Amino acid sequence: MSGARIHPTAIIAAGAELGPGMTVGSYTMIGARARIGGDTVVGPHVVIEGNTAIGARNRIFQFASVGAEPQDLKYHGEDSALVIGDDNRIREFCTLQTGTEGGGMVTRVGSGNLLMNYSHIAHDCILGDRIVVANGVQLGGHVTIEDGAVLGALAGIHQFVRIGESALVGAGSMVSQDVPPFCNATGDRATLHGLNTIGLKRRGFSDATITALKRAYRIMFKSGLRTSDAIARVREELPGIPEVERFVAFIERSERGVAR
Repeated sequence: MSGARIHPTAIIAAGAELGPGMTVGSYTMIGARARIGGDTVVGPHVVIEGNTAIGARNRIFQFASVGAEPQDLKYHGEDSALVIGDDNRIREFCTLQTGTEGGGMVTRVGSGNLLMNYSHIAHDCILGDRIVVANGVQLGGHVTIEDGAVLGALAGIHQFVRIGESALVGAGSMVSQDVPPFCNATGDRATLHGLNTIGLKRRGFSDATITALKRAYRIMFKSGLRTSDAIARVREELPGIPEVERFVAFIERSERGVAR
């Protein structure tokens, strides 16, 4: 706990590891197996428990619950974990839970993410980097969210669904099938509405890459071809473009099916 600033009302269990420069607010409880990196700020009334590893420079706001056991009837006390990277902002009343034996034993959150108020990251979810999860978003178990995705307020993501890189899920959407990278999905049940063009420009994708992705999208979803034939045609017409390959490879690997 070298250099950590801890409010006198906080309860830090023996065995917890706090990095240098940490701040712990009033009435916060940190369990014995928590490991928290340097310069992380934990606000008041936060509970961090379980086998939880948190990286550096995170900010965890008041009333968040981090590392509680999963809300899964198949969970029977196995020693699962929650792993969180660096530079995340975890806002008020967020809930992040450990994994289960049925999902690889780890819930994982990358770096540079913003998890807004009341969002729920369920057991065995895997989140990449630079993701925005807006207010009230609920992730079911085993959900995968790739880098740069944006989930609008009050969206619900069905268990085992994957949200691709730089995809946009509209506010209030109910997503029951995979959303391919770079796409815009909205509705109950969510359907595709073209590419997330604005998001791609904000992330610095070139005009040529966006044009190629638009062509790939049209072939996949507007040509009338079977999925396997559409994938083959995209690869034939647009070879050597990494973003296009990630787009079709995501669709090719889908197990729940892709939103249309």
